[in-house]
Amino acid sequence: QVQLVESGGGLVQPGGSLRLSCAASRSIFSINAMGWYRQAPGKQRELVAIITNGGSTSYADSVKGRFTVSRDVAKNTVYLQMNSLKPEDTAVYYCNADHGVWSYWGQGTQVTVSS
Repeated sequence: QVQLVESGGGLVQPGGSLRLSCAASRSIFSINAMGWYRQAPGKQRELVAIITNGGSTSYADSVKGRFTVSRDVAKNTVYLQMNSLKPEDTAVYYCNADHGVWSYWGQGTQVTVSS
């Protein structure tokens, strides 16, 4: 079992930046993929960014060039650096650990982009 705890959300003005963190309760070194998802009110949860155990990354088209996913294996932590934030980035952001046969979610952290 893996417990995931997100942090770093908050209120930011358009054009601003935030860095989200996802701390795992065990080593993330061998987990197939760690991902960030988001869910806005009235919408389905969507993939934002993912990083594999090999270090490969992929992003939703809507965040490419603005968001960066990274990991610190020594700290069992995954990050999402979000720059040039837009009002449409407003959502609850969730961390996910996926190892094929199992998948775990964090409780989410709210990101609100508003002036």
